Amino acid sequence: MSSSSRAFAQLAVPRSGAALLQSSQVGPRLFIQSSRKTVAARPAFGSLQGPVSRQFRRGYADQVTPAPQPPKKRRFRTLRWAWRLGYLSALAGVAYIGYGIYEDRHPEPQTEPDPTKKTLVILGTGWGSVSLLKRLDTENYNVIVISPRNYFLFTPLLPSCTTGTIEHRSIMEPIRTILRSKKASVRFYEAEASSIDPDRKVVRIFDNSEIKGDMTETEVPYDMLVVGVGAENATFGIPGVREHSCFLKEIGDAQRIRKRIMDCVETAAFKDQSPEEIDRLMHMVVVGGGPTGVEFAGELQDFFEEDIKKLVPEISDRFRVTLIEALPNVLPSFSKQLIEYTESTFKEEKINIHTKTMVKKVTDKTVEAVATRPDGTKETIVFPYGLLVWATGNAVRPVVQDLMSRIPAQKNSRRGLAVNEYLVVQGARDIWAVGDCAVAGYAPTAQVASQEGNFLARLFNNMARTEALEGKIAELSGSLNLQPGNTAEISREIEEHERQLHRIKDVKPFHYSHQGSLAYIGSDKAVADVTWFNGNVAAAGGLTYLFWRSAYISMCFSTRNRLLVINDWLKSKLFGRDLSRE
Repeated sequence: MSSSSRAFAQLAVPRSGAALLQSSQVGPRLFIQSSRKTVAARPAFGSLQGPVSRQFRRGYADQVTPAPQPPKKRRFRTLRWAWRLGYLSALAGVAYIGYGIYEDRHPEPQTEPDPTKKTLVILGTGWGSVSLLKRLDTENYNVIVISPRNYFLFTPLLPSCTTGTIEHRSIMEPIRTILRSKKASVRFYEAEASSIDPDRKVVRIFDNSEIKGDMTETEVPYDMLVVGVGAENATFGIPGVREHSCFLKEIGDAQRIRKRIMDCVETAAFKDQSPEEIDRLMHMVVVGGGPTGVEFAGELQDFFEEDIKKLVPEISDRFRVTLIEALPNVLPSFSKQLIEYTESTFKEEKINIHTKTMVKKVTDKTVEAVATRPDGTKETIVFPYGLLVWATGNAVRPVVQDLMSRIPAQKNSRRGLAVNEYLVVQGARDIWAVGDCAVAGYAPTAQVASQEGNFLARLFNNMARTEALEGKIAELSGSLNLQPGNTAEISREIEEHERQLHRIKDVKPFHYSHQGSLAYIGSDKAVADVTWFNGNVAAAGGLTYLFWRSAYISMCFSTRNRLLVINDWLKSKLFGRDLSRE
């Protein structure tokens, strides 16, 4: 092999593409790119041409690492993370719901009542009573619940039951299911209280069900009594109201209204019905411009616009809704802008509003009312109707009237049991009152009753702890200095219990904290007057409607109620409301 060939072979040995080749002869420069840097080189043997030179170049180029490719752009990165977050949130929601259902279906064993403890009797299963039961530690008392209905009713969604948007079972929670979740067992009697004797501390009850046994009336003794029986519908002495109106306070009322609506529609569609009679039957009158009356009017208008018009088109143009209110405007507890928004929305929905109008007489076919004009003059108006819903006013129940007559301090009270800042009935001992039957200086709403029940639960729990600590202190004080060597230890225990007692006894009086007001006004719109820090936030429209729904879902008593209500909303949106009349 010649010297030139040996030199070529030695240069061809290196495996790295970073080797620098230099030639003594001037010739064209070659640029070879490696993985680290670009190398400028001259051919080592400029005179070498032909297959040998090409072989060297191919052998050297094969060892060069290819240039790195630019990174690929990550498309839809935000969407992928959003999908993962939604997926994990859905899994967490399903797990939470499943755990809640499991807890409801598998309650823990309950302890039996202790006869040495005080007996706490609770009358009613409304907002105040159930809120008390929910937070009360039943291990501290022997609790007895007495009510003519064995369920809790979520009243804010009651207007939706009148048109079939929500089934009535979806907003009912059995009271025995609620009581079964407590640590200590609670006795329940489905009965109505007829009288309360504050001197003897007994409640007289009777069975008002259709099926009766040998014992239909008896007495229940108590050490502590909570009256939460609510109120009944007030007719203000107007003739014909109770005989011809439908109220909207209980489940039975909503069922009667639903049947009456379809009865009016089918009767108006009867063959050869006169136009005047069709106009009367298709005219629905609502008395009361509060949240209940406004929500019912909105639900009724939705029912006819979304369902009746499609299935009974021949008489749908005759349908009318009229709202009568004695005050200058509807929704008096809301802000002015929300009142104006509600009235303008009703005008768009063709719902007639008659404010400053007082009903004077009701017959089986007409409502006679007197309206006050802007100039102060009076005008008598007669409204023919097919359905009349009375959604205004509360009256005292007979059992409350009886108790008020037995307490001299209550003789000047007209709207219910007057209570002090701790909800104790004035002039009585060991009797408390909550809800619509109590006069505490606040509006008779579910929100007020719920907070009153929560306050009593805290009060009763603190009272039980106070009595327990006082008993321990008395026991320790009785054993002090009786045995040698335990004086210092017992003294420390007494001091610790006294400090705990001092903290527990510091119970502040009841104070209502208004969280806001909500109302549905039809056409998938709602109004909300919500408390925010030190002021109020007024909102209205479609987004407020979604907030209204989410708020009521969160307020439902149990997971079961929430799932049933959501299912009813979806069902009515997909398939429409059920027009069948039971």
